[in-house]
Amino acid sequence: MNDKTEYRVLARKYRPTTFADLVGQEALVRTLKNAIETNRIAQAYILTGIRGIGKTTSARIIARALNCIGPDGKGGMTTEPCGVCEHCRAIAEDRHVDVIEIDAASNTGVANVREIIETTRYNPTSARFKIYIIDEVHMLSTAAFNALLKTLEEPPERVKFIFATTEIRKVPTTVLSRCQRFDLRRVEPDLLTAHFKNIVAKENVSAEDEALKLIARAADGSVRDGLSLLDQAIAHGGGTVTAEFVRAMIGLADRAAVVDLYKQLMSGDIKAALGSFEKQYAAGADPVVVLQDLLELTHWLTRVKIAPELAEDGSMAAEERGRCVEMAQKLPMSVLTRTWQMLLKGVDETLKAPSEKQAAEMVLIRLAYAAELPSPTDIIKGLKSGNSPALTAPAASVAPASAQSEWSGIRVQGNTAPVLQAQPQENAVFNSLADVVAYAYKQNDMMFAYNVERYVSLVSFEQGKIEFFPLENTPHNLAGDMVDHLRRWTGKQWIVSVVSQQGGQTLLQQARANTENLRRKMSQNPFVSAVLLAFPNAKIETIRPQKSAENETESFNYGSGAFTGNVSEANEEEDE
Repeated sequence: MNDKTEYRVLARKYRPTTFADLVGQEALVRTLKNAIETNRIAQAYILTGIRGIGKTTSARIIARALNCIGPDGKGGMTTEPCGVCEHCRAIAEDRHVDVIEIDAASNTGVANVREIIETTRYNPTSARFKIYIIDEVHMLSTAAFNALLKTLEEPPERVKFIFATTEIRKVPTTVLSRCQRFDLRRVEPDLLTAHFKNIVAKENVSAEDEALKLIARAADGSVRDGLSLLDQAIAHGGGTVTAEFVRAMIGLADRAAVVDLYKQLMSGDIKAALGSFEKQYAAGADPVVVLQDLLELTHWLTRVKIAPELAEDGSMAAEERGRCVEMAQKLPMSVLTRTWQMLLKGVDETLKAPSEKQAAEMVLIRLAYAAELPSPTDIIKGLKSGNSPALTAPAASVAPASAQSEWSGIRVQGNTAPVLQAQPQENAVFNSLADVVAYAYKQNDMMFAYNVERYVSLVSFEQGKIEFFPLENTPHNLAGDMVDHLRRWTGKQWIVSVVSQQGGQTLLQQARANTENLRRKMSQNPFVSAVLLAFPNAKIETIRPQKSAENETESFNYGSGAFTGNVSEANEEEDE
C-alpha cells in the first residue's frame, strides 16, 4: 500500500488561508480588518485585479472571517480565522452549505440569478452569514445584472455578496455603486522573490536568487503564475533551480547579453549586434522577448537619466547596473526616446510578421542606423545657425548609404559626411504686416503665416521694428519666430516686442470685416437684389475675387494693407 499522499501543486498547497498570508495587498487587509473590528460590514464587495492575484482566495478568507466561531465554538467575527472550527474547515475544503461559489462564466443568464435570489430568502443553515461568491462576475448578461440589482441593494440581513472580476470596466456602474470595491494590486517582484524563497525553503529545494528573480519578473505581478513557473522549474530541475535553466524554460534572453546587444546597437555596430542576437536566438530566446527586454532596458535607462537615484533598485546585478548607469549618462534623451518609439513599433511589427526572427533583425538594423542620426533639435539648430550639426560617419561595419539618399533635409553623397542643404537668402522688403504674411504664403511657410494673421494685434510697424499685443492662445514663441523669419528674409536684424498696450484688429479680423462689407454692398446691387427677392431663402455665401489675367494670382485686402499671394484653405473660406 502506498502511504505517499497525492502531490498538490504549489499554487494550491500554499494558498493563503488568513489575511496575514496575503502577499502585497496591505490596503485590502487593513480596510477589511477595520471593517470587521468595528462591525461595519458591507452587504457586497467586489474584488478586481489581474489573474492569479488572489481575488477568489481573498473572498474565501472574508467568508471565513465572517463565519468563524473559534476553537471553542463561542467566538464571533474575527480578523484572524482560527482555521480549526467547523466553518473554517468546511469553507477551506469548498463544502460549506452556506458559502456558495458560482462561476459566472457558465451561469450567465437570468435564470441562474433568479435561483440565487430565491435562496437568499432563507436564513443560513448553520453559519452566521450566507455568502455568495460570484467569480468572473463581468460575464453575467445585462439582463442578469438587472435582475440582481434590487437584491444586491437591499439583501436580507444574513446575506453577503462577494464578486471577483478581471474586467471591472464590463461591470455596470449600477452594480459597482452598490458594492465596496477593492483593487488588488500587482505584487512587486521583490515581494514575490521573498515569497518564493520561503516556499523553496519549506520544500527543501535549492534555488539560485537570480532564478527566483527571473521567475518573479516573468510572473508580471501574479502570485499564481509565479508559483506555477516555480513548480515547473523545480520539476524540470530535479530539485535544483538555476537561472540558466529558468531562462531556457521561459525563453528569456540573458540580461548581460541584452546589455551587450543594446550597447552594440547604440554604437551603430550592426554586424556585432546581429551576431549577439543570433546567439540569443540559438540559445532559445524568443525574438519578441529580446525586443521587449530592449524596450524595458530603454525605460530603465531613461528613468535613471532623469533621476540617478533610481539606479539603486536592485533589479539587476551590480556589474550590469554599473554598465547601464554609464550608458544612461552618455546617451542623450533624444536618442532614448527615439529608441523607445522604434522598439515599441518594432514589437508590434514582429508579432504580426510571418517570421518573428527576420522582423526582429530588421528592427535591430533600423536601431543601429538611427543611432548615428542627429536629433530633430540638432538639425533645426544647425539650420538656424547655418552650420552643420555634429554628425558622425557611419560605423565601418555599416554599408555606406547610396548616393543622393536624403533624410529630413540632410543629403548624403557617397561616403561623405551628411551636409545640410543651404537655405536661399533673399532680401525682401516689407512695408506692412500684410506684406509679411503674403511673403510667408509665397514661401509655403503656412504655420508662420497662420499664426501671424490670427494672433498678432499690431500696435506699430516700422522698418526693423514691430510691436504687437498678444491675444488669447497666441503661441509663446511667436515673437522669436518673427525675428528669425524676418532676419532670414530681409538679411537685417529686426526687433519684435510684445507689449501690454491694446493693438488693432488682426489681419484675419480685418479680412472678415472687409468680406462682410462686400456682402452688404453686393446685396444692394440691382441684379443681386432681384435674385434675393426671387429666392427668399437665398443668401450670399462667398464672394470670389477676380483673377489677374497676367499672372493668375488672387488679390486680397487686409484693411489698408493690400497684397497679392496664396491664402490657406481655412483663410480662403473665411475671406472669399
